[in-house]
Amino acid sequence: MNEAIPVSRVTDHGTAKLMPDVDRERAWLLTVDGAPQSYVDLDEPAHLEFEYTRRLGHVLDTVAEPGRALDVLHLGGGAFTLPRYVAATRPGSRQHVVEADGGLLDLVAEHLPLPPDAGVTAHGADARAWLAAAPGDSADVLVADVFGGSRVPAHLTCVGYAREAARVLRADGVYVANLADGAPFGFLRGQLATFAAFFTELALIAEPGVLRGRRFGNAVLVAAHRPLDTAALARRTAADAFPARVEHGPALRDFVGDARPVRDEDAVPSPEPPTGAFGIG
Repeated sequence: MNEAIPVSRVTDHGTAKLMPDVDRERAWLLTVDGAPQSYVDLDEPAHLEFEYTRRLGHVLDTVAEPGRALDVLHLGGGAFTLPRYVAATRPGSRQHVVEADGGLLDLVAEHLPLPPDAGVTAHGADARAWLAAAPGDSADVLVADVFGGSRVPAHLTCVGYAREAARVLRADGVYVANLADGAPFGFLRGQLATFAAFFTELALIAEPGVLRGRRFGNAVLVAAHRPLDTAALARRTAADAFPARVEHGPALRDFVGDARPVRDEDAVPSPEPPTGAFGIG
């Protein structure tokens, strides 16, 4: 990359664009069909720009003692923002990234290459299919950030998928997913009920305005078989440049209400965001 000029390419699932950030010398924004997908600073891989990625980063920081290497499985690759973050903050980690868009993988490898010692292996495959073939008890953390356009695909929202995620995670492993919804939160409540069928501990991280139903937005679901350090998560998310709230325990159970786990045959994609919800200027 000799010049910071925009790059546009038609990939398997849309038109991907890499646009340089004028304020950061080697930072890039990836969009697919106009929807922001990733932001990467090649000089500062621990810099997380998007609000939801910062919250995913807070979870990754608190799942184990600082600096401990982890086995992390990422479903959804984008520009590899979080794999780069883990490689920088937890050196020696072994990471697998599953991305269905092979053309996008090629674009990122060409223009935003990872350091050769990053410990990251990319796989061009459907996330659900790859997960089904993955060995059990093989991951410390499973990060799900899969969007077809601006919606989570239906086959990644149901009990069959949650069962596979629970199988692949180790006993003390943590599942974390980027989701999106708005009031009355039918999709989000269903996702929490689905993962409650397989995990004993749940938490939800979102901006207060989203949780109050004032706007459509991202919410980070966290699930585990062991107690989550929700106090540490709450401190980090509250002190963030983009403050968020951590819901867990009775308050989260009240939020879920009478929602039922999503059966495979009933699964639907996450709701279509309102026009402009995730757009860029």
